[in-house]
Amino acid sequence: MKFIEMSGRALMSMVEPDEITPEQLRKAGLTDTCLVRVNQQGDIEVRRHAHWDLIGGLIGNFQPRAENASGRTWA
Repeated sequence: MKFIEMSGRALMSMVEPDEITPEQLRKAGLTDTCLVRVNQQGDIEVRRHAHWDLIGGLIGNFQPRAENASGRTWA
């Protein structure tokens, strides 16, 4: 499965109003500096100490938004 990794700040900058809100992301433990990844299905995972934790999802045209926000491509 391919992912794009980015900071929590980058993720919050690309979230649209009809998706998970920045407040919901913060309640799930997302910070500006934490490491997150998004897969090609739109699942958002945050890096915890010893594992990845699913915290939400994106909908719509998120693939180019993820690339623009992170400056990375799918790996």
